[in-house]
Formats: sequence, C-alpha cells, structure tokens
Amino acid sequence: MSTSDPTAGHIELEWSLDAIRMGYRHRQEQGDIPGLAESIRRQGFLHPLTITPDGLLICGGRRYLAAQYLGLKTVNVWVRTGISDKLSLLLAEQDENQLRLDYTDLEKASLYRELRAELAADAARRQEATRFTSEGRNPRSDGAAESTAPHGEAGDVRERAALMVTGKKGYTKLEQIGRLEELAADDAQPASVRERAQAGLDAIGQGGPVSPAYRRAQAEQSLAELERLAEDDTEPGGVRDAAARALARLRGQQSTVRAAELERVAADTLARVRAATKRRPGRPHPVPGQGQDEPARYPVRVFVATVDDLAGFTSHFDPAELAATLDDEQWAEFEAVLDALNELAEQMRSARTRRLIAL
Repeated sequence: MSTSDPTAGHIELEWSLDAIRMGYRHRQEQGDIPGLAESIRRQGFLHPLTITPDGLLICGGRRYLAAQYLGLKTVNVWVRTGISDKLSLLLAEQDENQLRLDYTDLEKASLYRELRAELAADAARRQEATRFTSEGRNPRSDGAAESTAPHGEAGDVRERAALMVTGKKGYTKLEQIGRLEELAADDAQPASVRERAQAGLDAIGQGGPVSPAYRRAQAEQSLAELERLAEDDTEPGGVRDAAARALARLRGQQSTVRAAELERVAADTLARVRAATKRRPGRPHPVPGQGQDEPARYPVRVFVATVDDLAGFTSHFDPAELAATLDDEQWAEFEAVLDALNELAEQMRSARTRRLIAL
C-alpha cells in the first residue's frame, strides 16, 4: 500500500532497508545513534526516510543508521522524484539537516565547498543558456530540456552557499577551513606548514575556534619562507643573516603572541627581508651632484629597514663565544663598522640639534 502527494513530489512506500544506499554523507559525527534508536523503538519514525526511485538515501542518515541498529528489515520511505542532479541532492541533504543535529564546523565546510562548486557550475550553465546567435538560436541547445532547471538567482555563490549551510551570508570561517585543508594536503608545502594546518584542523574538529588556527597556519607559511631564505646559498649573506635573525626572534615569540599578531608580524617581516633580496648593495641610484669616486648614497628607507632588521640582534649572541671565535681580521672589521656607526650617529645628533635650534 502506498500514499502519494502530487504537490510534494513524493510517494510513501514500505521499502527494504537492505535496498537503500546511503552513499557519501557530509555529516561525519552522527551523534547518539543508540539513543535515537531507542526513541524510534518507543515512538516509531516521526518522519520517513527520503530516497530517490533507485534507492539512494537523500534525507535521514541518522534514522537509517538507527534502523540498522534496531535490525529492522523494512521502513517507510518517501520516494522523491525530480531530483536528478548533484546540486539538488546537496540542497536536499542540507535542508534535511537544517532543523536536526547541527553539523560540525568541518562538516559545514565540506558541504559549503561542494555547494559553492555546484552553484558556480549552475550559474555558468544558466549564463550559457542565455547566449543566443544573431538568428535568436542558442547554439548550446536543441530546444529540449536535458537537465533540471537552474537553481536560484545570480549572485555571489560564496554568500549563497554559506546561507544554505549556516543560515548566514558570512563565509570567511568556511573559506578558512577550506584553506587549512588545502595546506594540509599540499605536498608542495613545507612539512612545517602541512603539520601546522593539520594541527589546526584537529583542534577545530575538537570544537576549537577557526580563526586562530587559520592565522597560525598563515604565519607558519611566512616562517617557512624565512627559513628557506636563511638557508639559500644563492642569497646575499646579509639577506640570509636577516632572515635567520627574524626567524629566531619569531620562533621565540610563537607560543606567546596572539595568532592575529603573529600572522601580521611574520608577514611584515618576510616582506622586509624579501625587499632586501631585490636590493643590490653598491648599485643604488646616485644622488644628483655626487662624485663618481664617492660612496653611493642609499635612500632613507634602506637605513630604516636595516636598523629594523638589526633591532635586538645582539641578544642572540654570547660575547665570550664571539671574543674567542673571531679572528683578528673579523674583529678589526667589526670595530671599523662600529666606529663608522658611532661617527654617523654623532653627525646625526649634531644635525638634529642644529635643526631644533633653527626651529
């Protein structure tokens, strides 16, 4: 015996449980299946399972597992027609779960990613369907409907997908999880980046916040690039040293600095070191009027960047070790640099004093 509702697009039937295929479900955390089974044993199914005519489960994954737990042979199902494409299946799964056990953040991101891709493909199909030749014919269609009609209106597919999954248009958190998953699976990334991304996903899977995990993975990308520069023999020695100093400083702060601040500082530091790789000492544009035999003048920004790179670097060395290790030539070079810096500092102080007096 069966019942039908022509306006709802489904027929209710009794169906063999073994003939139902669950397929892939975005929900991985199924919750308390034994508890749900006990509720079904006492009260029966409040809503039948929903399947396609060929037995593919659309809605009711937890109820399906509970029926298996109870050892049921048959269950009442709604057989839905008119679901013939992947987007319709995704929308049906999302709609069925919206008022039941919430998805985890990772499950939401998985469903969001597929919905976004299918919505984008659907929008492209809709756009293609509106293209006509000068004779008013669509070269991509012979006039027959070969698939279901396009879904929804045009718009930002990210907002639409997020709205379907979470009820809100904000998609930043979902995109951040997707980026973490990409980094964790990308063999081209340094091992430290992949490990940091996976650690973030594991923390999110345990209910941790998304943004800090994402930002620390982003920071790790900058740190990994600093490490590469520090070890790259093709880079100038000054660049390698600057990268190594910055890396040591940031690694030391990594566990105590907030994720957002670490991401910002690491990115800014990497940008400064990369800028140094583009500078070639001794080849800046000469200052107008400067003689050919005079040292080339660097712009002020080079001075500022150099001082910034040197800030705090003395704390990373042991004076006794340096004194025992440097040879006479290295020591003389260090003292010459120090004398030149002191002379420059004295000249700058005098110039600043004269400027203040003139004001």
